[in-house]
Amino acid sequence: MGKESAAGTRRRGGRGARERILVAAAALFYEEGIHATGIARLVETAEVSTRTFYQHFPTKAALVEEYLRGYEAGLARRVEERLTQEGLAPQDQLLTLFVMVAEAGSERPGGASTRGCPLHNAAVEAADQMPEVRELVQRNKEGVVQQLTDIAARGGAADPERLGRQLAVLLEGATAMSTSLDNPCPRQDALDAARTLIDQALPDMQSRQRS
Repeated sequence: MGKESAAGTRRRGGRGARERILVAAAALFYEEGIHATGIARLVETAEVSTRTFYQHFPTKAALVEEYLRGYEAGLARRVEERLTQEGLAPQDQLLTLFVMVAEAGSERPGGASTRGCPLHNAAVEAADQMPEVRELVQRNKEGVVQQLTDIAARGGAADPERLGRQLAVLLEGATAMSTSLDNPCPRQDALDAARTLIDQALPDMQSRQRS
């Protein structure tokens, strides 16, 4: 059997092809970058034909959008699970978001590079070439600010909008700096800074026991 025929036997369409493409995209876009990952690389990794790929995703931009929506939905579920723990006060909910960011940095396999937030990375790579992606990321980041603001308001912050913006800057800065330095330490630094900021905005936090 020739090389071309052998390669053809590795291409699988039908049920599961779309999911394999999305799994391949999630890994390759995050590890190698959106622009660096071409269609040929995607179809090879997903074990589908180019024709099958385009049957599911008419453009690479459409795949990027679906990849980001999937990441966004998964992240939202994880955050919701942590924030809705029984007895978790608003002040602790705010800190929990930073704990999650710190945990994500400490869970890297040995030698693995810090890649940062997939949404932020996509926004940087997309720039003006993928306006739909840029808008998706913008809506997500605005949602994060609003979520922080709402929690701060429930915690009794005098200026919840300002606290929400400040905490959002810390969250975004933590992942960006961690990526730039390839070091998880900025994530822990952001957690420590968030504690101080929340203490100042919500004085009753000072009396809480923290691990």
